[in-house]
Amino acid sequence: MFDYLSLSEAIAAVLRARQAGVAQAPERLAVPIPGGVLLCMPAADGQLAVVKTITVHPGNRDRPVIQGEVTVLEAATGRRLGVLDGPTTTARRTAAVSLLAARLLAPSTAGPLLVIGAGVQARAHVEAFWQGLGVRDIIVAGRTPDRVAALAAALAEVGITVRLAADAAGLEQATRQAGRIITATTSNEPVLADVVRDDVFVSAVGSFTPEAAELPASLVLRSALFVDDPASAKVEAGDYLRAGVDWGAVTALEDILDSAPPRPAGPVVFKTVGHALFDLAAARQAYAAGLAASAVPRKSPAPFLSVSAVPRT
Repeated sequence: MFDYLSLSEAIAAVLRARQAGVAQAPERLAVPIPGGVLLCMPAADGQLAVVKTITVHPGNRDRPVIQGEVTVLEAATGRRLGVLDGPTTTARRTAAVSLLAARLLAPSTAGPLLVIGAGVQARAHVEAFWQGLGVRDIIVAGRTPDRVAALAAALAEVGITVRLAADAAGLEQATRQAGRIITATTSNEPVLADVVRDDVFVSAVGSFTPEAAELPASLVLRSALFVDDPASAKVEAGDYLRAGVDWGAVTALEDILDSAPPRPAGPVVFKTVGHALFDLAAARQAYAAGLAASAVPRKSPAPFLSVSAVPRT
């Protein structure tokens, strides 16, 4: 299985590099196109530069929602070193960001993990939390039973057993029980009821436009709030924007990397909208051996080339 724990550490390292002024990335460029959006996301540090170009078409049913690639360059010369599969890189680094946040922020390790969604992000998050946190009690819910069953079967093939929330009653029961919850859907409206435990950790992954929200405003407003990137979140995090949050009370993930973990009294919500620095972290991991030897390989290693893996921006 892919090493999500190592990637979560690479993400922490690149966030520290940004704080030190070593790594940088502008806000991503978004261009509307029919049925979706074209996104361009560059980032660089002293060794590598990356440019991710992807399209996102939420309405796709017979082809991937996310398509594209990450071009990796040698920062000092501009030499093209290789190309990483965009959907695979996106899915894995997003799950690794949620894993890092859960490692730092989850108030409790008790209770099952609930994953709402049945797509590639859902699978990536199950694998990441199974591997990185040792979670073994996992419940998966989704609006399409066939897709949920297919996800469960695919996970079983790699040795991960999950339970299914078969209907609305089952989902509500799982929501009440779960200690950690992932929402990884394309829904524009809340998919999670505000019946969660007071010590729950929620990572909201799916929505990335100001109009879309997977979480109800009531839950957001009574929770301790964290984000992967404040600047992007203020533009794209519909879960927070629709709830009208006080951005002064929202904490960036990088601000708690090297401090005592906060211990809020109520629920913890982490919102990730994605950032080019996380693609840079993925490139760092993919080219780690070459970087250590000061001779980066021209071709990217197999783990990031699998088109069948897992999406997000």
